Amino acid sequence: MAREFKRTDRVADQIQRDLAVLIQREVKDPRLGMVTVSHAKVSKDLSYADIYVTVMPLGDQDEREAIAASLKVLNAAAGFLRGELARGIKLRVMPQLRFHFDESVERGRRLHSLIESAYRQETARKPESDDEE
Repeated sequence: MAREFKRTDRVADQIQRDLAVLIQREVKDPRLGMVTVSHAKVSKDLSYADIYVTVMPLGDQDEREAIAASLKVLNAAAGFLRGELARGIKLRVMPQLRFHFDESVERGRRLHSLIESAYRQETARKPESDDEE
């Protein structure tokens, strides 16, 4: 009988939870915006972990600049974060961390706005078609 969850999935979930806390409490760089760890994906051999984050810019920062600065800070702090994770998670080998921007949230926001505009156009057109009948 197959297991319900793979080991790599369980490790990825634990890394995601622990990283969210570590980034919030331990990384004290002013260039770092409000970062949310949205997903973690660990390779089968546990050699690396791809960490997907979303970034909310602080103050009057441009969104693209905030994303680039936050990813730079996180990738620079990857060694420190990996060491801190290794203290809390007992693994023979702690995966190397690679941070990426999660574009799925932005894509979802864009699709939602397209659906809303199509709906508004359809409702604006509907009363006109009722008058023609």
